[in-house]
Amino acid sequence: MRIISLLILLCVFTAGVTTDSVRSKQIRYTRVREAYADKGKTVEKSLNTAGLLRDSLNIYLRAFKTEKKVEVWGKNISDSAYKLVRTLPICEISGEIGPKRRSRDLQVPEGFYHISELNPFSKYYLSLKINYPNASDSIKGVRGKLGNLIYMHGGCESSGCIAVTNDYIKELYIYCVEAYNSGQHEISMTIYPSRLTDTEYKRLTTRYQKYKDEMGLWASLKESYDFFEQHHFPPMVRFMPDGSHRIN
Repeated sequence: MRIISLLILLCVFTAGVTTDSVRSKQIRYTRVREAYADKGKTVEKSLNTAGLLRDSLNIYLRAFKTEKKVEVWGKNISDSAYKLVRTLPICEISGEIGPKRRSRDLQVPEGFYHISELNPFSKYYLSLKINYPNASDSIKGVRGKLGNLIYMHGGCESSGCIAVTNDYIKELYIYCVEAYNSGQHEISMTIYPSRLTDTEYKRLTTRYQKYKDEMGLWASLKESYDFFEQHHFPPMVRFMPDGSHRIN
């Protein structure tokens, strides 16, 4: 029965797909097929509930380190605003609040990133690579010792990555596959120290007021957070030569 269910589910997701589509390439891998078998219906139901079409899907990800949550926001290509699709728990996240500035500091990055790779052969089942170091990290971090290979992945171990368990990485992986398959070129992901409400931002900036690096980054993240909360659309972020950001 499981094999029959998998075949039916794959037929639903692959109907009308060309042989060189992102989805058709990904489901050649055993773990991706397992992900669709286990979580395909969950993803499809979440998209339907939000009024989203899988063949017109764009997604945006937000992660909150203190709350240990990942949000999946989605919109149809023609929509002007994103809708919250899923909020998933983070199982393990190493380090403390604040940006990642060097290798082996166990810090999870904070700032403005995108998913740069789908990895179906991960040590931690499936993984989504985060494009750390970004342009700001390369300037603000320890030159030559920035580190890399930062992922959101399965399992529940972290040494600078975001671990969400095998169960939830299946969902996140499918959302990304479907978005890429719909033509999205880049899936943006913003990683926050916490939910930057006015109260939380005041608490952070009071407690860490002597930490200039954090203050500068969090000011940009706060501006981005407020914009998204108001418009449900991420602002454009420009990386400046000094490593700061300009939020439009």
